[in-house]
Amino acid sequence: MMEDILVTGATIVTMDAARRVIADGAMAVSGGRIVAVGPREEVEAAHSVARIVDGRGKILMPGLIDVHAHAGHGLIKSMGMTDGDRWEAICGEVYTTGSTPEFWHAEARLAALERLRFGVTCGVSLLGGGDTVMRTDDPVHGEAHARGVAEVGTRAIVAVGPTRAPHPRTYATIGEEGETTRYPVDFDRQMRTCETLIARLHGSAGGRVRIALVYPVLRDEHEAGMAPDDYAEAVRQVRAVRALSRATAVLFTQDGHWRGSVRRAHALGLLGPDALLSHAIDLHEDEIALCAQTGTRIAHNPSAVASIKGRCPAIELMEAGVVVALGSDATAPDRSGDMFRHMQQAMHYHRRHYRDASVLPVGKALEMATIDAATALGLAGEIGSLEPGKRADAILVDGRRAHLAPANMPVHRVVAFANGNDVETVMVDGEILLEAGRPTRVDPLAIALEAERQADLMIARIGAQDALDVAPGWGRPRG
Repeated sequence: MMEDILVTGATIVTMDAARRVIADGAMAVSGGRIVAVGPREEVEAAHSVARIVDGRGKILMPGLIDVHAHAGHGLIKSMGMTDGDRWEAICGEVYTTGSTPEFWHAEARLAALERLRFGVTCGVSLLGGGDTVMRTDDPVHGEAHARGVAEVGTRAIVAVGPTRAPHPRTYATIGEEGETTRYPVDFDRQMRTCETLIARLHGSAGGRVRIALVYPVLRDEHEAGMAPDDYAEAVRQVRAVRALSRATAVLFTQDGHWRGSVRRAHALGLLGPDALLSHAIDLHEDEIALCAQTGTRIAHNPSAVASIKGRCPAIELMEAGVVVALGSDATAPDRSGDMFRHMQQAMHYHRRHYRDASVLPVGKALEMATIDAATALGLAGEIGSLEPGKRADAILVDGRRAHLAPANMPVHRVVAFANGNDVETVMVDGEILLEAGRPTRVDPLAIALEAERQADLMIARIGAQDALDVAPGWGRPRG
């Protein structure tokens, strides 16, 4: 429920155009939007509200934004993680034949609760895993996911789309008695699912749930390894998905760009300011220039396996004028949705590359998880900073914890030292969803228990109990 709120006495990191940091500040909220941000005495004198939130000793800042993650992964997490091929095989099986709407609902609630607890008020989630397999054979799965997120109350952009050609691909439904019905799914059926989800869900839950479109990246190895007709069909398909994204004015995103694929995407007419390309490792200089020329945005995932196999030239991209935002690539298989962790990882990742501790200062890292992320999603007019007129998506970080004290240099404290568990209060659209570290809408234990139940059912369904027996690697410096 939205109510008039005054958060007072906090140190406010506004992320507004002037990047103001207000030492003893206050923020007034009415009708779900920010109406004033400024020095405490001025704001208190001008605004009398029913609910006052004591911000003394805390840092008030915009809710964090995660521009790339995966729905479904939360119930798979580290299964088979030491064998990348096994992990991918499990994802492929679960996201086509081994999952039910109940699975997607339970995982969505768990992932949204994790984001909420970590102060992530908005995030992109691909409805599936790897760069190819989306659960888009039937709208029921996407609807179950969106319903789960809406129950927790965070803001979500659910990316849906077809699998890469060739088609058909086998999907399945599971009946009440556990019986499995398999059926072929072609591109047209997946497109109809996407169109249905856009019509039903885009802008739902009071505007907190939005839809994006995704088509797997086409790279050199696909053209070389596919039959010519299959590759030509893949080109037709990705252009059709991109045309639909433009016709419906939804975000277009892709997972897994590297080494020439941006050049190929440009040739296919995919780039633009409404396009968000994930990973973007080992880009060539001309690809960096193409991103700048077209206004294409980049989702940089510094904690992802892709960032081990290659390097995202995020610094060079930003210096060229490209908007680069941070993603978690969570939850899989060794990383959470804690965006404080990923800000810190990003700084060390690029500083190690340049062997220069001044690269990617804390202020820029925070921009990448707030206002730059909002820009990348086309939402900078609504979220990403604390300014009058914007939606009241904000978090309070407990600045009096031992690792955040003493109370000075607040931007440095939250970026270099904080973690998601330091978040005490979260509001979205002015609705307080986390108070004193506890969710206000949902029961965390009930969510965790149902997630555990659905994970057990999924593991039994696909016969993957052995994937839980992953040796920690005691005594070995290499895996």
